[in-house]
Amino acid sequence: MAQIELEGIERIFRLGDSEVHALSDVSLRIEAGEYVAVMGPSGSGKSTLLNLLGLLDRPNSGRYRLEGRDVTTLSADEQAAVRSARIGFVFQSFHLVPRLTAAENVALPLMLAGVPAAERGVRVERALKDFGLESRAHHRPDELSGGQRQRVAIARATIMRPAMLLADEPTGNLDRATGQEVTALLEALNAAGTTLIVVTHDPAMGARARRRLLMEDGAIRQDVRNTPTAAPNPP
Repeated sequence: MAQIELEGIERIFRLGDSEVHALSDVSLRIEAGEYVAVMGPSGSGKSTLLNLLGLLDRPNSGRYRLEGRDVTTLSADEQAAVRSARIGFVFQSFHLVPRLTAAENVALPLMLAGVPAAERGVRVERALKDFGLESRAHHRPDELSGGQRQRVAIARATIMRPAMLLADEPTGNLDRATGQEVTALLEALNAAGTTLIVVTHDPAMGARARRRLLMEDGAIRQDVRNTPTAAPNPP
């Protein structure tokens, strides 16, 4: 069964008297466990597509099935439940809560999901260890480097063990070496079975994915299967 199926997706934004077709008749099938890069110029529909896949937005028409379930028909609360349990997000600007420590940021999805404190503690400790953040557990975001903040963001995004991880320019604010470390972390999660969809302007990152979608004017113009480049050394 396909992880993701989009059929005839249209997303239209109205600006005054005009209409902007952010997505135009997008049909797409992504299998469970795939590694997909979404590329294209600014305004091509990449982020709109990512928002729809993450149930942060709804299409004007068309159908979206996630793990065989039509999620376009769900209520806002039902979509939020699916989003919490099955989808993780990683953003260019990290989106960490400034007043919370690294451990508290990672624990936030578990707390919102009602996971008991004892289990939260065990899972957060393991996540921090897995991402090399044990010594930074009690540091706030402004006390962390960019790479450490992105590691916290990825740990938070995956603490609920989502089936799908959506990353929007995840290395955009990082230097090259740190970006390679973050890329290796994301690819390790994909290798363990998580579906990974990355929006990127970086040709090197696009070349790493096993599949590359090139978007223009709200449509998928090319769907290319890659022979991925060698992975960078893990951190």
